[in-house]
Amino acid sequence: MNLIFLRHGQSIWNLENRFTGWVDVGLSDGGVDEALKAGNTLLNKEYVPDICFTSYLKRSKETANILLSQYADKAKQDIEIVNDWTLNERHYGSLQGLDKSETANKYGEEQVQLWRRSYDTPPPLAAKNSDFDPNNDKLYKNINQDLPLGESLKDVVLRVKKTISMILNLSETKNVLVVAHGNSIRAILKIIEDISDKDIIGINIPTGIPLAFNYQDDKLTKIGYLGDQEQIIKLQKEVEQQSRIKKG
Repeated sequence: MNLIFLRHGQSIWNLENRFTGWVDVGLSDGGVDEALKAGNTLLNKEYVPDICFTSYLKRSKETANILLSQYADKAKQDIEIVNDWTLNERHYGSLQGLDKSETANKYGEEQVQLWRRSYDTPPPLAAKNSDFDPNNDKLYKNINQDLPLGESLKDVVLRVKKTISMILNLSETKNVLVVAHGNSIRAILKIIEDISDKDIIGINIPTGIPLAFNYQDDKLTKIGYLGDQEQIIKLQKEVEQQSRIKKG
């Protein structure tokens, strides 16, 4: 069966080059277009999901809803949608809301790259009871555990392990679509592709481009990103460059 990962379409804060994390911003107009294009790509490849997983965050849910609306005449039955907070983006602590390039200018590109892309270095933590403390957010009122004030990628790997194990089991008998975030998908890829702590630094996930796998007989086979490969490489490079100091 098919297993598809999709980073949500461009959000408003992606457009503004801000650290977003768990801040619940919606899609930009460009993000809506990306969700529609992702749906068209999957339809053209005849990928029809049986179940779709999203995070708790609006940009993930909106992307899934826009994409799945295109399946009204294709799916044999309603496509089940499951919202799972463990698929949330990495919590970027007190960096949330800050412009990435301006933050690099203040702290240096090396430090910001360490916060963004290293495996086990967390960002500066958000203050308890601040606007960035999810423990006070009604969205998570049914979660019976302490939620983070900031996370490294290692922390995200730990929280997605059970979820991806369950998703892989489902993929034995169902076509599964996972609409998540750059870092939750990086964490998942680290697990399922056994990517080293060093090599995960170089993995950049573009918005709105489906990444396909096939799962059969307990074997996972990577198909790759679906779309224009030159354009995908360009988009990955753009993600990498987001925290560079602006010249001029």
